[in-house]
Amino acid sequence: MGRERDPFAEAAAEARHRLVAALTAEGALPDPAWRAAFEEVPRHLFVPSYHVGVLGGYERLRRDDPDPEGRRRWLEGAYEDQPLGTLLRGDELVSSASQPSLMADMLHALDVRDGDTVLEIGAGSGYNAALLCHRLGDARVTTVDIDADIADAARAHLHEAGHHPVVVTGDGARGRPDRAPFDRIVATCAMPSVPAAWLAQCRPGACVVAPLSTGVVRLRVEDAEHAEGRFLPTSAYFVPLRGPGAAVSEPRTGGLPRRALDSDLFRFLLTLASGSLDPYEAYALWQREGRPARERYGVTVRGGRQWAWLDDPEGPYSWALGGAGRLS
Repeated sequence: MGRERDPFAEAAAEARHRLVAALTAEGALPDPAWRAAFEEVPRHLFVPSYHVGVLGGYERLRRDDPDPEGRRRWLEGAYEDQPLGTLLRGDELVSSASQPSLMADMLHALDVRDGDTVLEIGAGSGYNAALLCHRLGDARVTTVDIDADIADAARAHLHEAGHHPVVVTGDGARGRPDRAPFDRIVATCAMPSVPAAWLAQCRPGACVVAPLSTGVVRLRVEDAEHAEGRFLPTSAYFVPLRGPGAAVSEPRTGGLPRRALDSDLFRFLLTLASGSLDPYEAYALWQREGRPARERYGVTVRGGRQWAWLDDPEGPYSWALGGAGRLS
């Protein structure tokens, strides 16, 4: 018995084509393989309902809205270049569908090759896993989420879209050793540092693309104890990784000038170095170095240590990730 016919298929295909055309015009889809994935994977199947921010809270749009205008707004919103909140518990957003242009940036940075195996940390709606399945094949994709409800929903969405990767419930910081080794690891949740288990589950030469602070770092893995790379230019805001030791400390900001607090680039440095670098030192560094862009920063993991740095991993400015460190 075949899949149930999608009543929104025709309108969704037109909306998807407009989204891909806009992303292509912005230079976000230079690789034809990823362009084809975004053109053909139906995002609306992965967000049967979602929340969008409105003054004073959220508005929920859904596929089964009895009002035709509500269904139209739901479908159009599913193909706008914006993040969509997919699960609220109380007032807390615990899962979302990422902004398509940011997803495209991260997937291109992943630099996959035919035959690669990929581990995704944070199943979310399942849409990112579907894009990976389109590019690499279902059998080469594993996605994990700590929340059983989120994992179950992602699996259902993927099946509705015709994809069957391995979807598991578990702590993403532990990776998935029974499916290792991996050629690529991509995370769709923010974290304070790089879990050691990920590198141990990578083949030499693997690539890890993951959100840290308010950016995305791309690491090249040499072996189980050594990886290094720089941040992408783009800003990125993700739901935090959940699980033991996953909390990101909130930096102190009292007394800092408003022009710094209003700067996305300063906030990036402040959050990246939180717990290791005094906020006033961070501000002095940021000013002295010409308000550096994200791509000037990088991360090194070596011999059980990991640190962020500005310009040079062995240069004068470095600090430990996820704990007390140094500013030389």
